[in-house]
Amino acid sequence: MAFTMNLLSPIHQPPGSPDIAGFIAADVEDDVARELLRPHFAADRETLLLAGFDAFDRLVRLERTGGDNASRCIIPPRCWRSLIGSGVVAVIMAHNHPSGDARPSAADTRTTQETAHFLRTMDIALADHLIFVADGHFSFRSAGLL
Repeated sequence: MAFTMNLLSPIHQPPGSPDIAGFIAADVEDDVARELLRPHFAADRETLLLAGFDAFDRLVRLERTGGDNASRCIIPPRCWRSLIGSGVVAVIMAHNHPSGDARPSAADTRTTQETAHFLRTMDIALADHLIFVADGHFSFRSAGLL
């Protein structure tokens, strides 16, 4: 059996592969993802953003926190106090994966569920949780996980 290879056949799928349910390629991201959130992420360090919006979908507050190392973010209580005290009705949570793999980890999924529950108790909606990589982002809402 002969095996042939050509330059057009990929050897493997890239880490942020667009065939993941909920993946949105960078070239079709909406303005919030492309202009507001994406510029805050460094390629070598995980960062987490909490963007709070009012009832008219206006940005009220943007909280940013960095991870304690390249792979973990902790949301300090001051971030929640700032958001809750500023009259937000919806929050978009976003972070990046420096690894380039847009798939959510078990910790990402658990944190999303806990955050949605926490915010619901205060009548605030978790609009989405986005995971950014160089070639796009994963949306929990688009994947049906929120």
